[in-house]
Amino acid sequence: MTKPRLILGSGSPRRRELLAQLGIVADDIRPPDIDEDPVKGELPRPYCVRLAREKALAIPAEDDEIVLSADTTVALGRRILGKPEDEKEAAAFLALLSGRRHRVVTAVAVRRGDRVWERDVVTQVKMKMLSNEEMNAYLASGDWRGKAGGYGIQGPAGALIPWISGSFTAVVGLPLAETAHLLQAAGYPLYKDAP
Repeated sequence: MTKPRLILGSGSPRRRELLAQLGIVADDIRPPDIDEDPVKGELPRPYCVRLAREKALAIPAEDDEIVLSADTTVALGRRILGKPEDEKEAAAFLALLSGRRHRVVTAVAVRRGDRVWERDVVTQVKMKMLSNEEMNAYLASGDWRGKAGGYGIQGPAGALIPWISGSFTAVVGLPLAETAHLLQAAGYPLYKDAP
Protein backbone atom coordinates (compact mmCIF):
# COMPACT_ATOMS: atom_id res chain seq x y z
CA MET A 1 0.00 0.00 0.00
CA THR A 2 1.47 3.34 -1.01
CA LYS A 3 1.64 6.23 1.40
CA PRO A 4 -1.04 8.86 0.64
CA ARG A 5 0.18 12.22 -0.63
CA LEU A 6 -0.05 15.04 1.90
CA ILE A 7 -1.22 18.42 0.64
CA LEU A 8 -0.54 21.38 2.93
CA GLY A 9 -3.32 23.90 2.45
CA SER A 10 -1.28 26.80 3.74
CA GLY A 11 1.46 29.07 2.48
CA SER A 12 2.78 29.55 6.02
CA PRO A 13 6.50 28.79 6.38
CA ARG A 14 5.89 28.29 10.12
CA ARG A 15 3.46 25.43 9.43
CA ARG A 16 6.03 23.77 7.14
CA GLU A 17 8.66 24.08 9.90
CA LEU A 18 6.29 22.59 12.48
CA LEU A 19 5.42 19.65 10.20
CA ALA A 20 9.15 19.05 9.77
CA GLN A 21 9.34 18.53 13.56
CA LEU A 22 7.10 15.48 12.96
CA GLY A 23 9.39 14.36 10.14
CA ILE A 24 6.79 15.35 7.54
CA VAL A 25 7.44 17.17 4.30
CA ALA A 26 4.23 17.92 2.40
CA ASP A 27 4.10 16.49 -1.11
CA ASP A 28 2.52 19.70 -2.35
CA ILE A 29 1.60 23.13 -1.01
CA ARG A 30 -1.71 24.56 -2.19
CA PRO A 31 -2.74 27.71 -0.30
CA PRO A 32 -6.51 28.15 -0.59
CA ASP A 33 -8.10 31.29 -1.94
CA ILE A 34 -11.02 31.98 0.39
CA ASP A 35 -12.60 35.03 1.99
CA GLU A 36 -11.17 35.25 5.52
CA ASP A 37 -13.42 38.06 6.76
CA PRO A 38 -15.44 37.22 9.88
CA VAL A 39 -19.22 37.06 9.53
CA LYS A 40 -20.97 39.85 11.43
CA GLY A 41 -21.16 38.91 15.11
CA GLU A 42 -18.98 35.79 14.67
CA LEU A 43 -16.98 34.83 17.76
CA PRO A 44 -13.25 33.99 17.53
CA ARG A 45 -13.38 30.23 18.13
CA PRO A 46 -16.25 29.38 15.71
CA TYR A 47 -14.67 31.77 13.18
CA CYS A 48 -11.34 29.97 13.38
CA VAL A 49 -12.95 26.50 13.13
CA ARG A 50 -15.02 27.62 10.12
CA LEU A 51 -11.96 29.00 8.30
CA ALA A 52 -9.86 25.86 8.82
CA ARG A 53 -12.72 23.71 7.47
CA GLU A 54 -13.42 26.03 4.52
CA LYS A 55 -9.71 26.04 3.61
CA ALA A 56 -9.59 22.23 3.66
CA LEU A 57 -12.73 21.98 1.50
CA ALA A 58 -11.56 24.68 -0.97
CA ILE A 59 -8.40 22.83 -1.99
CA PRO A 60 -8.70 20.56 -5.00
CA ALA A 61 -7.40 17.09 -4.16
CA GLU A 62 -7.59 13.52 -5.42
CA ASP A 63 -9.36 10.87 -3.30
CA ASP A 64 -6.03 9.39 -2.18
CA GLU A 65 -4.60 12.77 -1.13
CA ILE A 66 -4.84 14.09 2.41
CA VAL A 67 -5.35 17.84 2.78
CA LEU A 68 -4.16 19.59 5.94
CA SER A 69 -5.36 23.12 6.65
CA ALA A 70 -5.29 25.34 9.71
CA ASP A 71 -6.19 28.79 10.91
CA THR A 72 -4.84 30.78 13.84
CA THR A 73 -6.71 33.67 15.41
CA VAL A 74 -5.85 35.94 18.31
CA ALA A 75 -8.88 36.67 20.47
CA LEU A 76 -9.20 39.51 22.94
CA GLY A 77 -12.54 38.86 24.59
CA ARG A 78 -15.03 38.58 21.74
CA ARG A 79 -12.78 40.53 19.38
CA ILE A 80 -10.86 38.83 16.55
CA LEU A 81 -7.38 40.19 15.89
CA GLY A 82 -6.36 38.86 12.50
CA LYS A 83 -3.29 39.66 10.42
CA PRO A 84 -2.63 43.42 10.53
CA GLU A 85 -2.96 45.26 7.22
CA ASP A 86 -0.06 47.60 8.00
CA GLU A 87 2.30 48.79 10.73
CA LYS A 88 -0.32 51.17 12.13
CA GLU A 89 -2.79 48.33 12.67
CA ALA A 90 -0.02 46.12 14.12
CA ALA A 91 0.77 48.91 16.61
CA ALA A 92 -2.93 49.15 17.54
CA PHE A 93 -3.10 45.36 18.13
CA LEU A 94 0.05 45.40 20.28
CA ALA A 95 -1.32 48.33 22.30
CA LEU A 96 -4.52 46.34 22.94
CA LEU A 97 -2.59 43.21 23.98
CA SER A 98 0.03 45.01 26.08
CA GLY A 99 -0.14 43.89 29.73
CA ARG A 100 -3.15 41.65 29.10
CA ARG A 101 -4.06 38.02 28.76
CA HIS A 102 -5.60 36.90 25.51
CA ARG A 103 -6.43 33.65 23.75
CA VAL A 104 -4.83 32.17 20.66
CA VAL A 105 -7.17 29.79 18.84
CA THR A 106 -5.76 27.41 16.25
CA ALA A 107 -8.13 25.13 14.37
CA VAL A 108 -6.91 22.24 12.22
CA ALA A 109 -8.88 20.42 9.52
CA VAL A 110 -7.72 17.27 7.73
CA ARG A 111 -9.67 16.06 4.71
CA ARG A 112 -9.46 12.82 2.78
CA GLY A 113 -12.10 12.33 0.14
CA ASP A 114 -15.44 13.36 1.68
CA ARG A 115 -14.33 12.96 5.30
CA VAL A 116 -13.07 15.81 7.45
CA TRP A 117 -11.37 15.44 10.85
CA GLU A 118 -11.17 18.58 12.98
CA ARG A 119 -9.69 19.86 16.24
CA ASP A 120 -9.25 23.27 17.73
CA VAL A 121 -6.89 24.30 20.50
CA VAL A 122 -7.21 27.36 22.71
CA THR A 123 -4.09 28.64 24.47
CA GLN A 124 -4.03 31.42 27.06
CA VAL A 125 -1.22 33.93 26.48
CA LYS A 126 -0.03 36.91 28.50
CA MET A 127 1.85 39.76 26.92
CA LYS A 128 3.96 41.93 29.20
CA MET A 129 3.26 45.65 29.52
CA LEU A 130 5.13 47.03 26.53
CA SER A 131 7.25 50.16 26.73
CA ASN A 132 7.25 52.50 23.73
CA GLU A 133 10.83 51.42 23.08
CA GLU A 134 9.90 47.71 23.02
CA MET A 135 6.87 48.28 20.80
CA ASN A 136 8.76 50.48 18.33
CA ALA A 137 11.68 48.03 18.14
CA TYR A 138 9.30 45.13 17.47
CA LEU A 139 7.37 47.05 14.82
CA ALA A 140 10.66 48.08 13.14
CA SER A 141 11.70 44.40 12.97
CA GLY A 142 8.82 43.71 10.56
CA ASP A 143 8.26 40.37 12.33
CA TRP A 144 4.58 41.26 12.83
CA ARG A 145 3.80 40.93 9.10
CA GLY A 146 1.43 38.09 8.22
CA LYS A 147 0.90 37.09 11.86
CA ALA A 148 -2.44 36.95 13.68
CA GLY A 149 -2.59 39.56 16.42
CA GLY A 150 0.48 41.28 15.00
CA TYR A 151 3.10 39.09 16.68
CA GLY A 152 4.86 35.75 16.37
CA ILE A 153 5.80 34.02 19.63
CA GLN A 154 8.61 32.06 17.94
CA GLY A 155 10.51 35.22 16.91
CA PRO A 156 11.59 38.41 18.67
CA ALA A 157 8.12 38.74 20.25
CA GLY A 158 8.94 35.70 22.39
CA ALA A 159 10.67 38.19 24.72
CA LEU A 160 7.31 39.97 25.16
CA ILE A 161 5.44 36.84 26.31
CA PRO A 162 6.25 35.87 29.92
CA TRP A 163 3.50 33.24 30.28
CA ILE A 164 1.37 30.82 28.28
CA SER A 165 -1.01 28.07 29.34
CA GLY A 166 -1.60 25.53 26.61
CA SER A 167 0.10 24.52 23.38
CA PHE A 168 3.15 26.50 22.28
CA THR A 169 3.02 24.97 18.79
CA ALA A 170 -0.64 26.00 18.47
CA VAL A 171 0.36 29.61 19.15
CA VAL A 172 3.01 29.31 16.42
CA GLY A 173 0.31 28.01 14.05
CA LEU A 174 -0.09 24.23 14.21
CA PRO A 175 -0.71 22.20 17.40
CA LEU A 176 1.55 19.20 16.79
CA ALA A 177 -0.02 16.63 19.12
CA GLU A 178 -3.50 17.25 17.74
CA THR A 179 -2.28 17.46 14.12
CA ALA A 180 -0.44 14.14 14.43
CA HIS A 181 -3.62 12.53 15.82
CA LEU A 182 -5.77 13.90 12.95
CA LEU A 183 -3.29 12.79 10.29
CA GLN A 184 -3.21 9.27 11.72
CA ALA A 185 -7.01 9.20 11.86
CA ALA A 186 -7.04 10.05 8.14
CA GLY A 187 -4.64 7.18 7.39
CA TYR A 188 -1.36 9.08 7.12
CA PRO A 189 1.41 6.81 8.48
CA LEU A 190 3.39 8.95 10.90
CA TYR A 191 5.60 6.64 12.92
CA LYS A 192 5.73 3.57 10.67
CA ASP A 193 9.28 4.22 9.44
CA ALA A 194 10.65 5.00 12.89
CA PRO A 195 13.38 2.59 14.12
